Amino acid sequence: MGSLPSPPRPTSPPSPENTLSNFRVYAAFCPREPADNANVYNWIECYDPSINTWSHVTSIPVIIENHILKGFAMVSLGDSIYIIGGQLCHKDWIHVSDESAELVDVGIEVVPTVLRYNVQSKQWSNCATLNVARYDFACAVCENKIHVAGGKSILDSARGISSAEVYDPNYDRWSPLPNLSILRYKCIGVTWHGKFHVIGGFVGRDDSDGTLPSLVDRSSAEVFDTQAGKWDLMARMWQLDVPPNQIVAVNERLLSSGDCLTTWKGHIEAYDGKVNIWNEVEGSHQPSLFTLEANNGNWPLNQRLYLTMAPIGIHLYFLAAYRTATDSTKTISMVHIFDTSATHDAWRSFEPMEEEGEKELCSHCCVVQLSS
Repeated sequence: MGSLPSPPRPTSPPSPENTLSNFRVYAAFCPREPADNANVYNWIECYDPSINTWSHVTSIPVIIENHILKGFAMVSLGDSIYIIGGQLCHKDWIHVSDESAELVDVGIEVVPTVLRYNVQSKQWSNCATLNVARYDFACAVCENKIHVAGGKSILDSARGISSAEVYDPNYDRWSPLPNLSILRYKCIGVTWHGKFHVIGGFVGRDDSDGTLPSLVDRSSAEVFDTQAGKWDLMARMWQLDVPPNQIVAVNERLLSSGDCLTTWKGHIEAYDGKVNIWNEVEGSHQPSLFTLEANNGNWPLNQRLYLTMAPIGIHLYFLAAYRTATDSTKTISMVHIFDTSATHDAWRSFEPMEEEGEKELCSHCCVVQLSS
C-alpha cells in the first residue's frame, strides 16, 4: 500500500486559488459492483482543489481484459504517476447461503509491472519491472527515487516478504536494497526527515517456529538510511497490532487518521519522534466526518465507501464518498480540509457532490504539483 511525500510547502497557506491551481490529487478506482455486460477495469480520476471538481483522467492498462488491479502502489514523481506491482483480480460471486451471495475479488496473479502516466502529455509508458512481484507493500519517493519494501509475492500467502528495492527514473532501473529484518505486508511507506520509513504491517520472521510475532515486531518500523545503505529498527513506532491505513508527512510530523480496519478514528494523530507515542492533534476531533457539512441532512448517509487523505502544504485534504440511505444508485462525494497550523476552527468543507453508481478506491491518492 502506497503513501506519499508531502509536496513542498508553499510560502503561505494554500487557500488562494492561484496557489491551489498548481496542485492536483489523483486517485485510482474500480466499480464496486460491475453492471451487467459491462467491462470491469481500473481508472484514474483527478481532483482539482482550486475548483472542487473531480474529472475522469484515464483507464489503467491491464494485462487481461475485464480484470482489475488491487494492492498496488500509486505514487507521483515530477509530472508523472506510477502504478507499481499489485494483484491482478477478477470479481466473482461467492455462495454464502441459499438466499445470498457475496461479491469478492479473486486473485489471479501477482504482477511485477510498473506503469507511468505523464499528466502533462497524457501518455502511458511501460517502465522496468520490479525484481520481485509484490502487492500490499510499502512504497514512497525518497531523494527522487521510488522505494518499495515488503508485501506479498504469492497469492493467498499467510506470510509477507522482506525484500526491498529502489527505482531510479533517470535510468529506468530497479536495484535491490538490503532486506528488512522482519517479513511484512500491509505496511505503510512514508518519507520523513529524508529517510524511507516502513511502518507497521502484519509481520513474521524467516526463522519463526510458528509462534505469534512479538508486540515489538508488530508495532515496529524500519528506517532506511540512504547514505549508510542500511535499515534501522524502531521499536514501538506504531502502537497498534492493526496496520495503519495511511500515514503522511507534513512539516516535522507524521499524521494518521486510522488503521486498516477503522479508516477514521474520530481524530487525527501525530507523531513527532520526540516521544514514542502518537498524540491526538488539537482541534481535529470529529466523530463523523460528514457531519462537517452543514447541508448533509439533504442526503441521509449510512456507509462510507472510501476515505483517503492528501497533504498539500500545511493542509490535509480528506476525500471521502458515502452511500445514501435512500438511493443505492447514488453516491455522495465529500472533501474536507484540516489546517494543521490552526489553533481553532481548523476544519472546513467543500460542497458535496452527487455521483451515479458506486466506486471502490484501489490505492491511496497521490498529489502532483504541476510544473509551470
